[in-house]
Amino acid sequence: MTLLKRGLSRRRVLQTGMAGIIGTGVAPMIFTKGAWAQEFCNNPTGDTVTFGLNLPLTGAYAEEGADEQKAYELAVKHLNGEGDGGLIGVLTPTALKGNGILGKKVAFVTSDSQTKADVARAGATRMIERDGAIMVSGGSSSAEAIAVQGLCQEMGVIFMAGLTHSNDTTGKDKRRYGFRHFFNAYQSGIGLGPVLGQEYGADRRAYHLTADYTWGWTQEESMKAATEAQGWQTVEAVRTPLGAADFSQYLTPVLNSGADVLVLNHYGNDMVNSLTQAVQFGMRDRQANGKNFEIVVPLFSELMAKGAGENIKGIYGTSNWHWNLQDPGTIAFTKSFGAAYGAPPSQAAHTAYVQALLYADACERAGTFYPPEVIKALEGHEFDGMGNGATLYRAEDHQCIKNVLVVQGNDNPTSEYDVLSVVQEVDRETVSYDPAIFGGDLGPAEPAPLCA
Repeated sequence: MTLLKRGLSRRRVLQTGMAGIIGTGVAPMIFTKGAWAQEFCNNPTGDTVTFGLNLPLTGAYAEEGADEQKAYELAVKHLNGEGDGGLIGVLTPTALKGNGILGKKVAFVTSDSQTKADVARAGATRMIERDGAIMVSGGSSSAEAIAVQGLCQEMGVIFMAGLTHSNDTTGKDKRRYGFRHFFNAYQSGIGLGPVLGQEYGADRRAYHLTADYTWGWTQEESMKAATEAQGWQTVEAVRTPLGAADFSQYLTPVLNSGADVLVLNHYGNDMVNSLTQAVQFGMRDRQANGKNFEIVVPLFSELMAKGAGENIKGIYGTSNWHWNLQDPGTIAFTKSFGAAYGAPPSQAAHTAYVQALLYADACERAGTFYPPEVIKALEGHEFDGMGNGATLYRAEDHQCIKNVLVVQGNDNPTSEYDVLSVVQEVDRETVSYDPAIFGGDLGPAEPAPLCA
């Protein structure tokens, strides 16, 4: 019976073997780069390579997770040379050939994270240890992203984050093995604050309702800073539990608070429910302090806007991407996704698809799946053609620096999908910032850890 069959980990087996080698006085070649490149976690030795897709298919962000899954499946088809190729022919520069990755066909396994950080971490662990996932991606909650990113750092598996908007993901909780394409809450504030000041004036009093976890906290902090810079006052900030169906107990105090703006730091079904109930409370029809009462949703999704229906009209927010942009990358992706699924893609679908392609491209450029070399290929990489303009995968924090969209609920939609209008495309220089403001430490990349 081998050590592995007794239930010991690969790392323990290798450590046991190394002890014997060292005891013989033979140089431990495992420490050379070439040897490490043969022993890293889930090094694919067959004719396929497996992605682990960690998706919130149930819970408050389930609709986003379902759209992400569609996008990942489409990306895998395109990487394997199936379908119309999508963005493979639009990405510049690119090393992708449409024949898998480094000659290996791409496969995938999935796990339902339930929009819970502990479940997401457990699912990622299973996909790495049981299914041999070489890369993990997905998530629509920053709590999930941070938990899985930490796990992947420990296990030596690259994490290409899906939808995560907390400043902490590439701030205080950043990790060498984690990469984020999606923008963050700080960038939402930079883009949205001046628009709110211009549209609603400087003399405003804001009341925040905030999802009580890392994303909500940093979104609230960023929006306070951005609006107070415009002259607004923050009246109150109240935390709400993720997945609350009834927000009435949190909305009632707003009416007597002296506020004339409600900022909903909510996402997914929570935003749909809180906004719908706020409108039912008559907030969009009332006045306060001699002004029309306004509602702001700092982070918008097409799926959320569609779910909120008429209630979204005229409301400002920000988005990472929108399917109706007219650049070649957006046109190509919207065409591919629409042909496959009969509807335009959401921003969650877009960032998921792009992350899958960027990982594959980095492996091709590095000429290996060895994580430290793939990390080097991603760090500081400049690319274009993905629908966000020229983009930098910043080396210092693994945050993509790219254009950010300020959007507004469409007053006159032409279809059920025409729910948001792009008000302003804020260029990447404007939303860039010094990564040192959020602290954190990426940690080491070499030598690559082995699967625990």
